[in-house]
Amino acid sequence: MSIRPWRDIERRKSRQVMVGKVPVGGDAPISVQSMTNTLTTDVKATVAQIHAMEEAGADIVRVSCPDEESSRALKEIVREVSVPIVADIHFHYKRAIEAAESGAACLRINPGNIGKREKVLEVVKAARDHGCSMRIGVNAGSLEKHLLERFGEPCPEAMVESALGHIRILEDLDFRDFKISCKASDVFMAVAAYMQLAEVCDYPLHIGVTEAGGLRTGTVKSSIGLGNLLWAGIGDTLRVSLSADPVEEIKVGFDILKSLGLRHRGVNVISCPSCARQQFDVINTVATLEERLSHITTPMTVSVIGCVVNGPGEATMTDIGLTGGGNNTHQIYVGGLQDHRLKDKSIVDHLVGMIEKKAEEIEAAIARGEMPVQMGH
Repeated sequence: MSIRPWRDIERRKSRQVMVGKVPVGGDAPISVQSMTNTLTTDVKATVAQIHAMEEAGADIVRVSCPDEESSRALKEIVREVSVPIVADIHFHYKRAIEAAESGAACLRINPGNIGKREKVLEVVKAARDHGCSMRIGVNAGSLEKHLLERFGEPCPEAMVESALGHIRILEDLDFRDFKISCKASDVFMAVAAYMQLAEVCDYPLHIGVTEAGGLRTGTVKSSIGLGNLLWAGIGDTLRVSLSADPVEEIKVGFDILKSLGLRHRGVNVISCPSCARQQFDVINTVATLEERLSHITTPMTVSVIGCVVNGPGEATMTDIGLTGGGNNTHQIYVGGLQDHRLKDKSIVDHLVGMIEKKAEEIEAAIARGEMPVQMGH
């Protein structure tokens, strides 16, 4: 029996596929991915952007291959990066074959858009020959004409029918090494489509609210949509689609998973919004602290609370806690217990030093086998 059943999430059972070295589905951790927005033919810029995403924790990165020059450039890109690369293909089957030959770990493709069965068969052969999985990518903004005529407008039912049609094409060719996405920019439509799709197949699902918007609005929409799905146990890999630096997509993705206890990476800062009771500048302290701690990947919780109303209680549930006190003197907690006091001027430097030391201790304990490796580590 779980001691906190109200926090339990029972994940949907799905088959597992491999995207390069990353397992997707089954009992694998939910993976976080993003997509480059550089010209794929600019290998140097694309590799630099992928490296930045890797540093932020990306498990998988997608790269667009609109032409032969781009799909051939993948060969050099794949050689320079560590994460598996998904080649984004639209319409032209030869781009998929070229991408597979160039080392793509996965092909994002809709087999129904490729054309004749013979062309799809060639893509499937290339995927098999080069160890590629696939992603069927249904989008509400580009549904097939016959479905729009039948349903009158984009809707969850039309999206699911589109996905099932693409699935049948690959199953008829005895290819099942694929995952599926069913995205819409409308949160209600996206969530409904995924929930319906989750009921009618056992393939792993790549979830996302597509074209969600800028950093703030897109984060809110994605958190609502992905949060609902993940809380219901639906989703094996995800992308937060933002009109922003792709690194921000990775950060938001991990924050969503951390909020639901599904992945643990880096420092989770629990902080108050501040008010007239605060005994130090909470907002600027937290902003500076999060920036200074961005390099730490060790899972850890830190509370930063401006006064004694909630501070001591929150500190008992975190690895390291700071509670504001009077006369510019504040209380530091370690492992939920009062440890020592601290003056205003040294707050950030002091906390960063403590957190870095704690991270080293945790990593050493993991290396000695005294602590389990946590998801996302």
